[in-house]
Amino acid sequence: MTHHTDTIIIGAGLSGLTVAHKLRTTCYGHRYVILEKSESTGGVIRSHHENGFTAEIGPHGFLDNCKESREILEECGLAGESVKAPLINFVRYVLLDGELRMIPQTPLKILLAPLVPWSAKLRVLAELWQEPLAGEPTVAKWVNHRFGKALLPFADAVFTGTYAGDIDRLTIDSVMPAIRHLEQEHGSVIRGMLAKARSSRKNRKKEPAGFSMPAMTSFPEGMARLPQKLSQYLTEDADLFLNCEVQSLSRLDGGWRVVTSRGRFEADNLVLAVPTNTAISLLRELVPPPLPAVAEADILTVVFGYGPGSSLPPGFGYLIPEQEQRFTLGTLFSSNMFPGRAPAGHILFETLVGGRRHPERLTLSDEELIRRALDDVRDILPLHGEPVYTKVLRPWGSIPQLEQHYPELLSWRNHLREHFPGLYICGFGWEGIGLNDMMKHGVRTAEAIATGAGAKSQEAAVKGVYF
Repeated sequence: MTHHTDTIIIGAGLSGLTVAHKLRTTCYGHRYVILEKSESTGGVIRSHHENGFTAEIGPHGFLDNCKESREILEECGLAGESVKAPLINFVRYVLLDGELRMIPQTPLKILLAPLVPWSAKLRVLAELWQEPLAGEPTVAKWVNHRFGKALLPFADAVFTGTYAGDIDRLTIDSVMPAIRHLEQEHGSVIRGMLAKARSSRKNRKKEPAGFSMPAMTSFPEGMARLPQKLSQYLTEDADLFLNCEVQSLSRLDGGWRVVTSRGRFEADNLVLAVPTNTAISLLRELVPPPLPAVAEADILTVVFGYGPGSSLPPGFGYLIPEQEQRFTLGTLFSSNMFPGRAPAGHILFETLVGGRRHPERLTLSDEELIRRALDDVRDILPLHGEPVYTKVLRPWGSIPQLEQHYPELLSWRNHLREHFPGLYICGFGWEGIGLNDMMKHGVRTAEAIATGAGAKSQEAAVKGVYF
């Protein structure tokens, strides 16, 4: 049987659900179907509820500094339901030399904090006179060149928290293209940021109110509430086909054909709202990609609940640079961040294991993971007695690693969009891995379909660095 429609969306993760939501609400009468290989929507977003504790298998939240994300919450009725943890009120920590070092919330406090010696702080100013590195340097090489080796542990922590990645393999052109562009245009990141700030002030009608920071956003029932809400208008076997694995796709005169385990689908537009490697495997027959696949990292979560007598330091949690040689990557203080994550009088924290550097740790048994993670955490946090709750949550998906040649992959993606009308490519790993990235690019994809203008590449934005 062949299903005919206006748009085929492959993938019912956050990107695909966002595209469908915007088409439904802004493009009246537009017909679409979502094809999802698993038995449920939401992709990697999963929340776990057990014994009064709520933990996350995938992402724990998103910042409220993205216009498209805020609009989606309003449109689907989640704005009043969301819970927020303002970054300005919650400290973060990095483990250095076996001790938790607090990262202050404001630039001035960071400058004055005894995180690195004054000689290292002065070395940062030397960035003004450092020539940009040629080629495609790794994050570690670039940070060391521009700011000095004292900042490497902090860069390691940032990219551990973001990608579960390895700064000796992630490349600066891939993970921070806008910063790299400022460096190359102005000869210095500091000069580039100052020039950008001056330009922004000129374009504002009035001066900004002052320094501010975004808030981490989630929901009382956990992050799974977001895809659940976005899925509420979808009807199975009408506009949503679950357990529907794509086997091939091909170009038709003026459209696209997708062959799946549940039949054939034909449409004018085709949206691949899937992770990078899935898109590569589906599109390689159209134009061979510059690399067969991108590297991926997996992390699992070891959850601990404690009863009365144990407490957590104030704040969000801590990250651990590789130089500390620990078993875990860091820990999130979940019951600090959002209310209701643990029963009254209890605490909940979630410890991360694995990542790009240590995939072998994911093969350990649950018992071994709990034992080794707990040994690690007990050496850092003021815990008393034994946990009243433990759980190992294994990942539903992998994190694309933006390493060498990733910019070439983006160019390949852009070439496909330009030469194959009606083809749209978004999803996990394309121009970002955050939930805001998924929603922003999902909105832009739907807008391009609605206007018939075709997919267009957007200039990379400078993103804030948050631990």
